[in-house]
Amino acid sequence: MKNKNKSAKKKSFYFQDYNETELTNDSKSKIVKILPNRVTFLFFIFFSLILIFSIKIIYLSLSPEKSFYTKSIKKEQNDKRRDIVDRNGSVLATNVILYDVGVRPKLLKEKEKKNLLIKLGLLFPDLDLKKVKRNLKKEDFFLIEKRLTPREKDQFWLMGNKAFVFDPKPSRIYPQQNLFSHILGQTDDINEGISGIEKYFDEDLNNAEKINFPLRLTLDSNLQHLIRNELISAEKHFNNIGSGAILMDVENGEILSLVSLPDYDLNQRVSINENIYINKITLGVYELGSVFKTFTIAAGLENKVIKPNTIFKNLEHSLTCDKYTISEHDKLPKNLNSEQILIRSSNIGAVRIAQKVGVKQYKKFLKTLGLLDTINFELEEIGTPLPFKWGKCKLATTSYGHGIATTPLQLARAYAILGNGGYKIEPHLLKNKKKYLKKKKQIVSHETSDAINLMLRKVVNLNEGTANFADVEGYDVGGKTGTALKYKSKAKLNTFVSLFPSKRPKYVLLVMLDEPKPAPNFVYSFPPSNEFPNGYKYKGETRNTSGWNTVVIAGRIIEKIGPILAIKNLEASSNF
Repeated sequence: MKNKNKSAKKKSFYFQDYNETELTNDSKSKIVKILPNRVTFLFFIFFSLILIFSIKIIYLSLSPEKSFYTKSIKKEQNDKRRDIVDRNGSVLATNVILYDVGVRPKLLKEKEKKNLLIKLGLLFPDLDLKKVKRNLKKEDFFLIEKRLTPREKDQFWLMGNKAFVFDPKPSRIYPQQNLFSHILGQTDDINEGISGIEKYFDEDLNNAEKINFPLRLTLDSNLQHLIRNELISAEKHFNNIGSGAILMDVENGEILSLVSLPDYDLNQRVSINENIYINKITLGVYELGSVFKTFTIAAGLENKVIKPNTIFKNLEHSLTCDKYTISEHDKLPKNLNSEQILIRSSNIGAVRIAQKVGVKQYKKFLKTLGLLDTINFELEEIGTPLPFKWGKCKLATTSYGHGIATTPLQLARAYAILGNGGYKIEPHLLKNKKKYLKKKKQIVSHETSDAINLMLRKVVNLNEGTANFADVEGYDVGGKTGTALKYKSKAKLNTFVSLFPSKRPKYVLLVMLDEPKPAPNFVYSFPPSNEFPNGYKYKGETRNTSGWNTVVIAGRIIEKIGPILAIKNLEASSNF
């Protein structure tokens, strides 16, 4: 019986619970002997698994499809990236899982390769089957498709072919495609920013602690859509090669819309180095023409060498400086006051005012407005104003916007400063109230600002002004036209900068058309006047100056966005 009991105890040894007092010296010795054997066995199993796993990793790293695995660690680090949203919370950029699909021909027999080609042709008619056929013969491994959606990936997967390799890739997508291409920029294959907002805020967008908090921009998708559509429409009428527009709050520098055409679908990888895809508003540096006359008048007022009613008598139709001829674009009266020089856009009048200001003070004033230095902005795609040597002749040409080149972004900011009472602002895209609620710094007098706003209104609403087509009823628009010849070309670059409402401006809108052509079939609608109380329509125009194209488009834009802005302002005022 004793032997039977001992045998029973041995069989159930590992399944019984023992108290420490029940362990005899003999039983303890048995445990000591048995446990090392079990530990050894478990260690052997564990070691074998590690060895197999290590061999697998080495194999994968050396295999033809190694590209699918070498970036895995970095992918894990970058598989999460903060969303980017507009001021209203609409998603502009977010993350999804897309798939690269590869093929391992060595796993396929010749008959299977033929069947695979047939299936691919039926399911994916746009696929280059000739290329696939060549690769099936030559390659050990090749990619057949990149950046497929889960649904597209499943089509491959459902074919049930053992040769397919699916590589999930955290990817950045842009639901609004082209709408903000020049602002948002792009990411690379490992989800790191390479241009635009994506690059400028790359570190912040990859901050794991902020992953649930999207990066909020000042932009408004609805306004952007409306403005972009009008610029696209302009191309149909005026056959221009490109265009741009910027809408900015003059009080705080928030950019509500920034459009540059041509643009591109951010979901399709495009080289941003190509000339056609440059950001015309921030990166493009241009001579902008008569829009600079506003600064000339403002410099004269600020330096107290002129008043709005200061008369300039016997203005020449043309004058020569250093063998260069400066002439009027149109036949103008010989006697004009300062205000009329701006309203009628007189080149010679602008020269005379600049001469009164002098080189030193005029240069200083332009510098105060931020027109001569590179602007600090939340994009790396920023142009630098072209340097030049100041002199009497350069002063003369600069007074009416020739011989001086800057970015449209800087031009818009300068107009915003003149419109907002003379306060310095910094254009920005990041919605950050605290950063931009600093005490305002006045850099231009209230008197100069008020006088300029009044003059710009007259440029639009008087018959002799150059911007009648922007006189949108109910919006009290003021602005200035600019027509410039491109370097070594007869092609024109036309600009119109507007402030509205002009009595106390809230917004600045800049519209630019690159190389517009005359539009003989376009129907122009003239606003009511004393001569035509009901207004009138006119078909066709052989001229392609700013007053006949950018002004028209700006007027159409203001008509579209005006109600939206009015509602937003009412909502904002009700919060106080």
